[in-house]
Amino acid sequence: MTKDSRFNSALEKIVQDGTRIADDMRRMLSVDTCFPPGNGYAAFADLMTQLLSPMHFHFQRVSVPDALWQAPDGSAQGERVNLLATLNSGAAENCNLYFHTDTVPAGDGWRFPPLALTEAEGRLYGRGAADMKGTIAAAMAAIRAAQACHLPLRFNPVFLLCTDEEGGLYPGIRYLAEQQQFSGHLLSFNGGAVPRIWAGCFGSLDLRVIVTGRSAHSGDPVEGINAIEAALPLMNALYQLKGQVEQRISAMPSPPHYQGKPLTSLLTLAAVQGGSKGSTIPERFELLINRRYAPEEAFEDVWQELNRCITQAMAESRALHVAVQMIGHLAPVADPYGPHWPRWQAALSRGFGFPAASFRPWGSATSSDMGWVQQAGIQEILLGGLARPDNRIHAADEFTTMADVIALSQSILAYLADDFQPTQGI
Repeated sequence: MTKDSRFNSALEKIVQDGTRIADDMRRMLSVDTCFPPGNGYAAFADLMTQLLSPMHFHFQRVSVPDALWQAPDGSAQGERVNLLATLNSGAAENCNLYFHTDTVPAGDGWRFPPLALTEAEGRLYGRGAADMKGTIAAAMAAIRAAQACHLPLRFNPVFLLCTDEEGGLYPGIRYLAEQQQFSGHLLSFNGGAVPRIWAGCFGSLDLRVIVTGRSAHSGDPVEGINAIEAALPLMNALYQLKGQVEQRISAMPSPPHYQGKPLTSLLTLAAVQGGSKGSTIPERFELLINRRYAPEEAFEDVWQELNRCITQAMAESRALHVAVQMIGHLAPVADPYGPHWPRWQAALSRGFGFPAASFRPWGSATSSDMGWVQQAGIQEILLGGLARPDNRIHAADEFTTMADVIALSQSILAYLADDFQPTQGI
């Protein structure tokens, strides 16, 4: 069998593997790994060990120390188990395939069971179908096809199945990178099914501000301190700061749907909670702030600006106490381009059929745990995935399609396969 026929046979194996792909997704989606709280990671690592063992992967479980990830509000619970699964194919270089194993909570509004795979309307529904358990199924199908067709691999694939991308203080990939638990370049599947050259992304900082007053009867409020009213100067000050922050323009190229408008820093008053009933002066008011900051901004400056705004706004407040808690942080990603990108672009062209001329670099104000990987010394990060604008990631009825899973799987196979030449499929 020639190299071309061997490679094409492996691509066809993936097309024929739809039943197995769906079964893998079904089993993965049934394990609840939502964050918060994130207490399903160990069970998911057990499942992935079971699924990957027949392909002769070797496994290492690495847990993030409790002190690093436990948030002040207690929202994170359970052991932070990260699974490294390595297939030694005899290649000289490793390629680390990164997947986050957590999902956002199911939420309301589903027409289908969120923690199950439903095949309907030509789609694959379920929480994590696109973001990103479906990408794990795609990578598994690529390895199965390569082994079935005895296809030599250019890289040893290392699956990094990691915790706490959807939130939290210390993502698993950060700990693995800082502890030098893997080597070689990295391919992240936290992206989309688009012809994109990743130009980076913003950092994200979540702060909770807790304002404490004193409860009292609202009909006799003499001794009361209304925490909600005491926080009004803070709300106004943050809204003014929002206007200043969002004038700051990043040099990072913006996504196509921005239609030429630049990416800017962002500040969002994301959630509020306080009070219980009309007859009671509220003693406690909580405000969640999200700050998206560009690679051009230093974290220390962002942190100090927010704290200064809070301190000044509450200086004359009657509140008994004001607490500021950082409950989530993702570092920004600066230009992650490197020498492996041309091969990955060619592989995406082979799998999805993207014309070579359609690839464009752009960044985003959304965030990724890959910033911690860069800070640990790995600059080049490839990006792919299943995300599309309409597949309801983080919303009810999240879905992907079998066509996209197969296309991503073929792209992964092409990238890993030694028989694939970058001129093919362009």
